[in-house]
Amino acid sequence: MLIIQADIGKLETEISQQIVKLYNKRIGKSPSQIICHFLDAEIVISLENSVTQAEYTLLKEGYATLAEQVRLYLETIIKPELKSLIEVIIGQPVLELMTNTNLATGRTGIIVVFNQLPDVPNPESITKINLNNLAD
Repeated sequence: MLIIQADIGKLETEISQQIVKLYNKRIGKSPSQIICHFLDAEIVISLENSVTQAEYTLLKEGYATLAEQVRLYLETIIKPELKSLIEVIIGQPVLELMTNTNLATGRTGIIVVFNQLPDVPNPESITKINLNNLAD
């Protein structure tokens, strides 16, 4: 059986689609937009409108600390599933997965770190980090 490797764009699309399904199933809210990009041996993911109505209600009514605690628990609950789905799609273990949500803007950022680049037919399409261009 011939297995055809997925290119970077297909992997990014698959990760995005699976995150939408996961958020809808586990949090009850699908992000309105997901941007997913490989960057060296990392994936950077941005989710728009990922905050639930309950979290917004808590914020609006002055319970920001409780809203932040709720989000922290939600992220803790879904993090193992998120890690697992990315490992299945990429075909290698995740070294670290970090998430952070800004409740005021409704945006979530996810950074996934691998030991090496995934085995894809178009590795040149993965953006490489140039440390010389980073601001101090």
